[in-house]
Amino acid sequence: MALTLDTAEPRIDGEVLIENQLDRPRRFKVLLHNDDYTTMEFVVHVLMTVFGKTQNEASQVMLKVHNEGVGICGVYTAEIAEAKVALVHHLARKNGFPLKCTMEEV
Repeated sequence: MALTLDTAEPRIDGEVLIENQLDRPRRFKVLLHNDDYTTMEFVVHVLMTVFGKTQNEASQVMLKVHNEGVGICGVYTAEIAEAKVALVHHLARKNGFPLKCTMEEV
């Protein structure tokens, strides 16, 4: 017995209601916090390597962290923010710094 395939577009009789609503993924700010031990140079290095900042952008964020106690590194989806926080903590501990990095929902 041979099979035949109908390659024509499927037809639907009647009205079809399609909801085309997708929820935007939740977004999170990744924050660096000031401490008395992590060097400014290391903070700039982290901002450039982990967050892709230019030297100028990294210096501006580092000064905000230094002067105001906290600075925003970027805004990401949950999974990316979590990965960046973990990477910052890994690099900081590996280099002997207590740099604190957190995330909070926007």
